[in-house]
Amino acid sequence: MARPKSEDKRLALIDATTRAVAEFGLGAATSLIARKAGVAEGTLFRYFATKDVLFNEVYYHHKQDLGTELMKSYDQSLPVKERARKIWNSYIDWGLVNIDARKAMSQLVVSGKITKETLQKIFDEFPELRQLSNESITNEYLTCGESPFGDAIFFALAETTMEFAAKEQERKQDYMAAGFDVMWRGMTKA
Repeated sequence: MARPKSEDKRLALIDATTRAVAEFGLGAATSLIARKAGVAEGTLFRYFATKDVLFNEVYYHHKQDLGTELMKSYDQSLPVKERARKIWNSYIDWGLVNIDARKAMSQLVVSGKITKETLQKIFDEFPELRQLSNESITNEYLTCGESPFGDAIFFALAETTMEFAAKEQERKQDYMAAGFDVMWRGMTKA
């Protein structure tokens, strides 16, 4: 009889993959990931059938965590631009704390490995964020969360904002405001 899977091991593998992808990119060996998680390489494949399945789980895990964090400040009663600003600021704050997760997600979003099913699961969990995107984004190629291209542009702007905010913490709010203004002018209808 096969041993039952442990949620702790699954999370350890997700965390190890996140760190490995952040440090070495998508070419990080599964043997390295397993070693970072403290398990045998075969164990990794008991939990995730392929490396691509693992990458999708990592992406989903962090997008779910991020979405949960963003929803803490979401207020439907605010005008669309103010809702977007709160989401942006929350994302920047999350990214400054979750450095490996944001680096891994930035690589995964442009990798072509994230499936439509994974993206759909994320969309379904956070309809308010999808609605906000649909209310404000100008064209189908930029609609955040629905387009890897739009996500990549959003991530690049956010990553630049985070890098500068981390280097000059006393100017964090200025960088957050400037980054939001560039994103808003470049991606929205307003």
